[in-house]
Amino acid sequence: MGAGWRRLWQTTAVGGIGLSLYAGLLTVDDVRDRASSERDIAAACDRLVSGAQVMDLQGGMVRAESVDYDEYRLDVRHLPSACTIYKVGDSSKTTDLFRLIVESSDDSEPVNITGDRGSPFVTFDGYDEKDDVTAVADREPEAWPLGDGTLGSYTNFRTMIRAECGPASGKAAPKLLNVTAVARYPAVSAGDRRRLARIARSATQQLTRRIGCRTQLPALPDRMAAVPSKLRTAASATGSCRWASELVKERGQGRLPDRALMIPAREANPVEGCLLAVSPHQVRRIAGGLEGDLHDYAEGALTHSPWWLRTVSYFGAEAESVGYVHAGDDVKLKPETAGGTEGIWWASSICNGKPALHTLTAAHVYDDVLGHKALSSLFRTYIDDITTRRGCTHVTYPTTQDFRAL
Repeated sequence: MGAGWRRLWQTTAVGGIGLSLYAGLLTVDDVRDRASSERDIAAACDRLVSGAQVMDLQGGMVRAESVDYDEYRLDVRHLPSACTIYKVGDSSKTTDLFRLIVESSDDSEPVNITGDRGSPFVTFDGYDEKDDVTAVADREPEAWPLGDGTLGSYTNFRTMIRAECGPASGKAAPKLLNVTAVARYPAVSAGDRRRLARIARSATQQLTRRIGCRTQLPALPDRMAAVPSKLRTAASATGSCRWASELVKERGQGRLPDRALMIPAREANPVEGCLLAVSPHQVRRIAGGLEGDLHDYAEGALTHSPWWLRTVSYFGAEAESVGYVHAGDDVKLKPETAGGTEGIWWASSICNGKPALHTLTAAHVYDDVLGHKALSSLFRTYIDDITTRRGCTHVTYPTTQDFRAL
């Protein structure tokens, strides 16, 4: 081999060794970055979650970080509380990744908030108004029960685990804990949906042990199917919205919603909801019989202010922490009462010896379109259906006056 070839071979060999060493150093740095990120995540979420599990979301990552402000870090001594985690990219740019939220029925804020807190529908597709606003509940879909619902519920981007603290629990233990794991990025995979469920359940186990909450969490279901967000025809609704289909068949479509998004009806489920909405075709048909401002409002229902209704029933411990927001303050509803205010109505009953609250929320303006008689009749139909199905007694209905004060 000539001298020139030997020098070239030596240079290439040395360069190759150097590159291998550099690659090895990068790998060590990556491992250190990931380990540091895992510790940061665990600390930010008050040691309730495994940083490694969070880092495996979204296909896995090398770096993630929290924000060192109290409102972004979880403290189980002061509930409700939450931690927020961001993914760090190659250019050190951060993007939303994960949030863990812990709520308690002992908090001043109700665990379950009802009322018109915003439309379940995204009204703009990019910069343009959608052609069919109520086709898909893309902002706030109905949460499906995990198994029979006693463990909690889930959507395609979050899982909520609930724990009822039974007898012999410590003094610091509330009646009910809700722990929610949220993926804060689009297109959450089926694998990540399972990861979120495992993270939320594990966090709940850690929390209940720490505060002395005596409870038994059911196992996660073997399968967590994708949760539908596309609304179906109300006249053919099943599950939690079956009562609405029966109402349409009995009384005709009229001004009633013609779309529904239901969940499976589970007798043990402590929270059961049904979302109803009005299609563009139905809006235009209703508009023909409206006058004055109501006729003008129909144009808004086609674009930025869709018409919808939502019924939700809460049973047992869930019923003891239900409320709505009024003038920026939380107002708790009391079991064994009934009433209505600002587009929210509620009734109560006793189911299996425990309190239950049944609620109805109407989108702004749509309650006026339906009118107080139709709205009262619709709500009573819903209450009668779910209390009969669940074997509830001592039903207390809102008064006619509660609906006249629209």
